Amino acid sequence: MPDVDATSSQVSLLHRISSIVSSERSLDEMLGELIGLAAQVTACDACLVYLIEPETGEIVLRASQLPHARELGTLRMKLGEGVTGWVAEHNAVVALPERASADPRFKRFPALVEDTYEAFLSVPLVSGGQVIGVINVHHKEPHPHSPEEIALLTFIGEQLGGAIAKSRLAEEKARLMEQLETRKLVERAKGILQSRYNLTEEEAYLRLRNESRRLRRPMRELAEAVILADDLARRGGAERET
Repeated sequence: MPDVDATSSQVSLLHRISSIVSSERSLDEMLGELIGLAAQVTACDACLVYLIEPETGEIVLRASQLPHARELGTLRMKLGEGVTGWVAEHNAVVALPERASADPRFKRFPALVEDTYEAFLSVPLVSGGQVIGVINVHHKEPHPHSPEEIALLTFIGEQLGGAIAKSRLAEEKARLMEQLETRKLVERAKGILQSRYNLTEEEAYLRLRNESRRLRRPMRELAEAVILADDLARRGGAERET
């Protein structure tokens, strides 16, 4: 007779995965959900999620169950480096039930207390057949990883990999759009400065850049301030004429 509780738990898991995949969650929110699912499946003491950075090909720590404020976005490794790098390079699961640090592929990072734990399960995050990241779960004590546990975590990695890639692409598109908008604002502000102070294009840009550094404010904010001041001056002039 099937285990009713286990079946119910798996159905709940599938519903959560479906909800995440079909949602418009941000990348950080999705990674947080992934950690929650991993903890539910494995009852782990710690979970880390790494994503492969497209620009460099490096594997970067992006989310963690335990607090790692300094390491998020900065701790990185090369493809093939450590167990995590090996999993990413070979698109294969590694399950170490005890003495994980004794594995010849293991590389310890002093900032990660998780690297002192006994058991270590590492699973690739896959999108379109390509590895885009790795999820690692750790247990403080020896922990035999059951075939079901490994299969469920692998399934999660396969299902959410595509959703994470999609969210990542959307965030990159938004970033590029913001850069484009900033460039347009800076160009408009340069034109105003050129006209008002009889400056060359380069001189107008240098004035904006130097003010940005002096005031420690983004170029976009200064450009917006220049444009706003010009708009107000024009309105004031128009009102005086009428």
